[in-house]
Amino acid sequence: MTLDLPADSPLLGLPWIITFGPLGDLDEWEPVVCGPYERPHALALAEAVVAEEQLMAVVEPLLPALSADEIRSEIAAAQVAAEDEARQVEGADLYGDFEDVIDEELDAAADEAGHGEPAEPPDAAEVRAGFTRIAALLTAK
Repeated sequence: MTLDLPADSPLLGLPWIITFGPLGDLDEWEPVVCGPYERPHALALAEAVVAEEQLMAVVEPLLPALSADEIRSEIAAAQVAAEDEARQVEGADLYGDFEDVIDEELDAAADEAGHGEPAEPPDAAEVRAGFTRIAALLTAK
């Protein structure tokens, strides 16, 4: 599971983390957070792990905030977005909008999946090279 972003999104250039957790309520264990990675590496690693295990993987950007005010701003934006989404869900026609959402999700999944073949996970050298690029990105901010 990851964000569906436009090709020009500034989030694509950020470091990304993967959170692995149980797929259902029957398993109870603390989620495992890995990263940071470059987005393609995070997606490929998450795909490789969940292809062999019954797990949930969430791939999301890591926001390099430099102050408490920046963090508060991100929290406020997330809260506003959640409120907007809740209002949209409450106002949605249950049956009409459901089909639209399912079609969009299937189209996005098909675009991301390519030809149905899972991406090859990066090797350790590729991940280390990504760490170097992420470190340069974070120290340049």
